[in-house]
Amino acid sequence: MTELLVSTRKGLFVLDGEPGDSFEVAARAFAGEPVEFAMRDTRSGRLLASVTSAFHGPKIWFTDGHPSGEWQQAEGVSLPPGGEAALQRVWLIKAGEATGALYAGGDPGVLFESTDGGTSWQINRGLWDHPSRESWTPGGGGLCVHSIVPWPGDPDRLAVGISAAGVWLTDDRGATWRRGNKGLVAGYVPDESQEETTDLCIHHVERAAARPERLYMQFHGGVYRSDDAGQSWQDVAPGLPSDFGFPLAVDPADADCAYVIPMTADTDRVTAGGRVCVYETRDAGSSWTPRGDGLPSEHAYLTVLRLAFDSCSEGSELELYFAATSGDVFGSGDAGASWFAVADHLPPAVAVSASE
Repeated sequence: MTELLVSTRKGLFVLDGEPGDSFEVAARAFAGEPVEFAMRDTRSGRLLASVTSAFHGPKIWFTDGHPSGEWQQAEGVSLPPGGEAALQRVWLIKAGEATGALYAGGDPGVLFESTDGGTSWQINRGLWDHPSRESWTPGGGGLCVHSIVPWPGDPDRLAVGISAAGVWLTDDRGATWRRGNKGLVAGYVPDESQEETTDLCIHHVERAAARPERLYMQFHGGVYRSDDAGQSWQDVAPGLPSDFGFPLAVDPADADCAYVIPMTADTDRVTAGGRVCVYETRDAGSSWTPRGDGLPSEHAYLTVLRLAFDSCSEGSELELYFAATSGDVFGSGDAGASWFAVADHLPPAVAVSASE
């Protein structure tokens, strides 16, 4: 049984089903409220959700019971007192490598940490107090920490992606941070300013679990790969119908296998050519193959946001799921070879999290 947590502008939807078969809505939580992201911590079974209340602002909630039941509000999800900045949104929640460790990324450029499974949180001061922070520039969605990428088996090493402040790396569990942006080319920045720019609009970063030093990135105009743990990057977008997009996924069992969903352009953020299609590489980005069997192929202009694409399992049994702002959800149970409709007519979806 696969569980999908679909975060929407009007609540969290919990869907249960088998790949290729029907999925049922098993529960709905936070009805009418914007749920930014939800995830199940498979180590404890706990569900966690980020909700942006119009009255109370951004909060993290958790439950150890049924998702339609009572949720508890986590402590510590706030910015340091005395400053002018306000917490706008918590974009995602990610399990860390240490026991009970969780991370949450938010706007404005903030990383939260939990050591007790999400009951309480504290701000990562190393990133928050970084001397370059004054030069960070918000992207279209804000100054968001939207990608949090642990290193399998090593709780000290972590990468984060910030829009639009680039990639940041730590080897000491977040005490200090350094940039990892060599090779990125921002097409929206004049050529003479490329070397010194910090306005790097990262859209999504994922690590190849089978080869942790390899990372894939969807950039604001480019798809990149790093083979040195994020120190430097090379463009692997040639062969795609567009180098613009938001989400990506990587097969945990195969570091050469990744998936992206191209959008037409930064000003036309819909599926390229009016065709819903996932592009797959099996050679680390040297070539790309369209995988659209079962997906809408004509006059289909969907928008799939950066956190609305997820996977579970691996190899030939890799399951892939994505949701659109149209409320449509699609899935594949055979590593993208074929696709099926999981759900439709949901509210606009902003994130998907899959687990078995």
